[in-house]
Amino acid sequence: MKDVGNVKSADYFQINHEIRRMFAEKGVILLPSPEAYEKMEWTREHFGQKPVEGYFIWVKKQVSYPISTCIAISSPEVYQKPRNLVIVEKGVKAEVYSICNAVKPNLSGKHVGYSKIILRENSTLKIRHFHKWGRTDEVSSVLDFLLEKGATAFSFYKSLAPPEKLTVENRTVLDAYSSANFEKSVLAKNGEVKLYDSIFLNGEKSSGIVKLRMVSGENSSIDSIPELLNSNKNAVLTHEASIGKVSEEELNYLRSRGLTEDEAINLIVTGFLGEALTYKEYSIPAESHM
Repeated sequence: MKDVGNVKSADYFQINHEIRRMFAEKGVILLPSPEAYEKMEWTREHFGQKPVEGYFIWVKKQVSYPISTCIAISSPEVYQKPRNLVIVEKGVKAEVYSICNAVKPNLSGKHVGYSKIILRENSTLKIRHFHKWGRTDEVSSVLDFLLEKGATAFSFYKSLAPPEKLTVENRTVLDAYSSANFEKSVLAKNGEVKLYDSIFLNGEKSSGIVKLRMVSGENSSIDSIPELLNSNKNAVLTHEASIGKVSEEELNYLRSRGLTEDEAINLIVTGFLGEALTYKEYSIPAESHM
């Protein structure tokens, strides 16, 4: 574990079960979850049972740099069970880049992650979460968001290299005047992928938006099951769902420009999943993990 003074960022890096790097600038408390559980009794109600691994991030004051986390698997048959807790204090704006990945193919690893994110009154969090796994891995990820009055959350999740089995679930509770905007983009070829999102609008003038994008290959199926439950006559709830195939017109246009069919399909799919921020920009080379 490395602690660096006078830095201008906050960074947590775990490989298998070992913390390789951890440091934070002034205004951010960054600890391993088991240590936070022991040192700060008030965190125990959020963690539940004592965690065996994971990180605790407490953004107490405004910081000018994003916080980055990476939990990776580099050895065969590793079973990770991180429990993470992120708290953004009142009126603070924070940004987090989070990566979970396997640095080699065919490791047959298992990653069962749980994160609880608490946004205090009038705070804002923008979190970008990236997954990149091997074909034989199994992954489950649950994020619970608790937004106090006037808080705002933006969450962007992307998986362009899914494992054999992938389950991603967001559960969000919003207080008055708070808002959440969530986007998930998944390339689901040759795997079983399940995405779940639940938003509970518990306060006056709270609002939530969920966008899910999934691309699959031949001989596959996609089910989209939206459900709206309304107990307030003044609330407005809407949903839209559509399933289609790659546009032949777009495909022919790109092929006329000299691209092969595979190249054209990859370009169309990448554009559909969104390229506002790519995994590659924040990934760590495999050789640095060893």
